[in-house]
Amino acid sequence: MPHLALYTFGVLKSPLSDPAPLTREFYDIGEAVYREISRHPGYLARAEAADGDRGVLFDADWGAWGEFAVPRWYRKGRTVETTALATTLSLWTGLRPAFDAVHTGLHRGALNRRHEWFERTTHPKYVCWWVSDGVIPTWQEGVSGLEHLHDQGPAPHAFTFHHSFDPEGTPAKTKGIGPNKRNGWGNDTSPGVPRGISGIQIDCTDRTFNN
Repeated sequence: MPHLALYTFGVLKSPLSDPAPLTREFYDIGEAVYREISRHPGYLARAEAADGDRGVLFDADWGAWGEFAVPRWYRKGRTVETTALATTLSLWTGLRPAFDAVHTGLHRGALNRRHEWFERTTHPKYVCWWVSDGVIPTWQEGVSGLEHLHDQGPAPHAFTFHHSFDPEGTPAKTKGIGPNKRNGWGNDTSPGVPRGISGIQIDCTDRTFNN
């Protein structure tokens, strides 16, 4: 049975190494959100670095999840001292469980504070795609899908909760998840939580979570 891959990406106002209380709080909230989401029905796995060093993304060993990558519009630093992004890559049994997970509990509360941490942008914040059972999605696949979503809109290999496709590539609707009438696909926003920090960032309406 195919599984749903979910990639999220957001640019932070401050580097992950920033000692300010707000950044430290972001880490703490993110870790709590991860623990809660990992217990949510339908959750299967997420990308975690082998070394587990807090804030290390570009040079980390991600194993089967592949080499770390970011969208072309990320223009900030790539060192431990300068990296300013929050991103996640996760695997779910289906669209509905993933959608529900990001709209409940601690994550829902974190969304209410997203403007404190993230830069405003019109880029899409997340992308979904289907993978075969036993296949681990990669960071590069997530980046490619997000860039396609930005450039050309939803497709069977790059879609959103509100503009989705089934595993056979047919446009699909899930009960309770319909097209958002306020905006188009380009402003669909995302799910995620820090990898130590990888990023709290899921507002899965068609608004950008940074607006």
